[in-house]
Formats: sequence, C-alpha cells, structure tokens
Amino acid sequence: MFYYASKVFWLFAQPSSLFVILIAVGLCLIAFTWRRRLGLWLAGLGLAALVTAGFLPVGNYLVLPLEERFAGQSLPSPGAEVAGIIILGGFEDGWVSAGRGGLALNEAAERLTEGVRLAKRWPTARVVFSGGVAGLLAGGEGAAGPVGTFLKDVGIEDQRIVLEPDARNTWQNALNTRKLVRPSQSETWVLVTSAYHMPRSIGVFRQAGFDVIAAPVDFRTRDRRDLWRLFETIPAGLQRLDLATREWIGLVAYWLSGRSSALLPAP
Repeated sequence: MFYYASKVFWLFAQPSSLFVILIAVGLCLIAFTWRRRLGLWLAGLGLAALVTAGFLPVGNYLVLPLEERFAGQSLPSPGAEVAGIIILGGFEDGWVSAGRGGLALNEAAERLTEGVRLAKRWPTARVVFSGGVAGLLAGGEGAAGPVGTFLKDVGIEDQRIVLEPDARNTWQNALNTRKLVRPSQSETWVLVTSAYHMPRSIGVFRQAGFDVIAAPVDFRTRDRRDLWRLFETIPAGLQRLDLATREWIGLVAYWLSGRSSALLPAP
C-alpha cells in the first residue's frame, strides 16, 4: 500500500505537474466560467512558476545539501577487508532493455560503473545488485538478469555476484538485501547509489539493521557555485527541481512511517 500510495501521490505532487495543473485550471476558468480574473491569476502564477523554476537554480538549492551530506565520507583502503558492495538499481532502463536486449542505462549509470570499480578494488567482496521493476505502470523486465550478465562480462567472478530482483523501493532494497546476504556486525559493507539519494538510503538501511558505508556517485551539482548557475532550458531546471523535491518528500515520508532512522541521516 505504501508503495502504490507514494507513486500516485508523486504523480500529482511533483512541482512540474503542479505548475501545469495551475495553468490548466486557470485556462478552464477563463474559458468556461465567469471567474476569469481568478483564472488569469492561476494561469499566470503557474506560467511564472514554470519559467522561474525552469531557468533559476532552485533545484540545485534543494539537491546540493543532499549530495553534500555523505560526500566527505572516506571508504576503506584497497587492502581492507570488505564483505560486499551493494549497488542500488535505478540506473537501468528496463523498457529499452526488454526491447533491444542487453543492458540499457540512464543518466544514473555511474552507480554501475562505480560499483564495478569498487569490485576491482576489493577483489574478494561480494557484489550485490538490488532492484526490480519500480514504475507504477510497470513495463519492461527486471534488470537483475542483464546486470548479472554485465558484471560477468567485465570480469566479476560468478560466485561473487548476488542478485536481488524484487525490490521496488528503497525500503525493500534494504530488507531484501539484508535477508539475502545476512551480514554480521563485524563485516564491512559499502553502499553505492546516487549522492542525492544517499541520505535516505543510509537511513533506511540503518533502520533495517544493516550498517553500511556510503559511496555516493552520480552527482548532479559541482559545488556551491552551481547555486548561481542558470539552467539552459526550462525542462532541465524542472527535472532537477522534481528530482530534489521527490527526495525531500521521500525523506519525510520514510521518517514519519518508521522506515528511516532519522529525518536527515548523517555520517
């Protein structure tokens, strides 16, 4: 229920959708009712918000604190004993992969490339992929099979690879992975996911009783200089704003529902 509720809520709550809804409601009031002044006000507000949030670095202001939260955490040395590396899904395009074959990647592909790099750094560590079909209107196939094949093709031994194909959100990532690998308190595990998603992921894994070390990747901002950098297109700015807003809402929702150890987890 939590999964479906979150998907439906976000379908209408993302800022870009809200701006369009404001414009649409305003135009309907202008065209079909006598409340034209209210319609003009709503349509103008939606349009102004759409353009402003599209060009100005509003999304960067929201995403930068998330990305900086675990950016300074150091990883174990190459000679250290690491039990496993957990790579969270979200970098794969299951719809395209199902139609074209192989493993199609999206802009979060660094989760996979960094996971492979760390697997080479600790050659005895298990390499865990956790991710299922996560969309509300599920399409395509799960990525576990293609990801497993890719890991073998780049030289990761079959006995090191662990695939968890059922998780549809971060909570299920943590629970399913913990049940699968049964970590002990003395073991060191490294978690690889996007930097903006790392605070929520760490909070969820801690709440599930699985202590991990953060290896954030897929940074969307460079540093504080991006707080003054305009976006070149409105869609790019809106996409950044939607991504950051979704993550902040996720942090609050997971904390209120008892699925995270803290509202904003820290190292």
